[in-house]
Amino acid sequence: MTVENTEWMTLDNAALIYPVARNRNWTALFRVSCELKEDIDPDYLQLALERTIRRFPSFAQRLRHGVFWYYLERIDTIPRIQPDVANPCVRMDFKQDSGYMFRVRYYGRRIALEVFHVLSDGTGGMCFLKTLVAEYLKYRYGAMIPRSGDIKDCNCPSTTEEIEDSFLRFARNESLNRRESPSYRIKGAHTPHFMNIITGLVPVPDVKAVAAEYGGTVGEFLSAVLILSIDKLQRSRAHGRLKPVKVNVPVNLRQFYPSCTVRNFASYVNPGIEPRLGEYTLRETVKAVRSYIGYEVTEKRMNARFSTNVKSAKNGALRAAPRFLKTWVLKTVYLFVGDRYSSSTLSNLGKVELPPEMAQYVERLDFMLGPLHSNPVTCACIAYNGKICINFTRTIRETDVEREFFTTLVKLGIPVLIESNGGID
Repeated sequence: MTVENTEWMTLDNAALIYPVARNRNWTALFRVSCELKEDIDPDYLQLALERTIRRFPSFAQRLRHGVFWYYLERIDTIPRIQPDVANPCVRMDFKQDSGYMFRVRYYGRRIALEVFHVLSDGTGGMCFLKTLVAEYLKYRYGAMIPRSGDIKDCNCPSTTEEIEDSFLRFARNESLNRRESPSYRIKGAHTPHFMNIITGLVPVPDVKAVAAEYGGTVGEFLSAVLILSIDKLQRSRAHGRLKPVKVNVPVNLRQFYPSCTVRNFASYVNPGIEPRLGEYTLRETVKAVRSYIGYEVTEKRMNARFSTNVKSAKNGALRAAPRFLKTWVLKTVYLFVGDRYSSSTLSNLGKVELPPEMAQYVERLDFMLGPLHSNPVTCACIAYNGKICINFTRTIRETDVEREFFTTLVKLGIPVLIESNGGID
């Protein structure tokens, strides 16, 4: 069914927390980008954006608030592309550019999309970027790129399934207790208004081989290496009882359900270790991560996890409360809970494949997370063209976690090419 009217939309269940949790220094952003083989022509890119935004009505929205809740209101103007900057994912000012909650940037051969999480998750953002790049290549080179799956045909209207809140569609009555033990928190000297980035490019075959040797998938292996890197930092600074070290791992729920939404439809799990019980080897940590994910990442448990949030949002007393009271309650809960249950985040978009007609123009794909509210170091991964691009972003000066992470990979025989937008201490 095609979309007839998107004058306004409710926020999806995952998006409800972001308007109340954001502050002057933080907006929940992520960034996906594409590097082509030739410099970008901004005129063609602007034309491609004009076509793409009409195909994605859920992106053409501004954030509004009423008496009881925040909502999304359609924007009829066309967003403008922007030159890229050395400091990506800085806080968005929603009073600019008609209130758009995403921005398209370009520099040299790169096209980048930065998105406020109210609009979409990484999967939806990559769908938008792929479609945008396909449109650009069509106008710039006359490329005839097949349109199917997550490369949308801009000659066809959006469907209601693409803009649905899939949490509401698939939620059931059973729920799970969300309480966990707090994790070790990484601390350091903050670098306000600047996001430090360290990128490691590693060959897919090498990582897969080492991961298999240790009994895990690539995602499980990288999560384990990150956990041990943080554990080593904690032990070097410990002045008391060691705390759990856990990594927040987003889970794409589309793997369990026939959803084609381009809005948020992801949950998460927090695998980790208990350092107070002793020092863990890499093999033990991979096994712990694999066992935890194997138990938690099932349709039934993931459904119960997000159904808990849906049930809370449907609570009669909360729904009837005025917005200012909802905001106070949710902000208080977020301040006390927030990211306390994880030491960092590792978000993995996995292997991205493009049709040959498109791949011949695309050298590289990148994925990174903006700074989190209280976890100063995050990691995002994406695999394309035989390489895994591992982006660490941080809001502190110290590089202990990244240094240990990539040093571990090198010691295991995995070659790493390092890039950075600043110095490496």
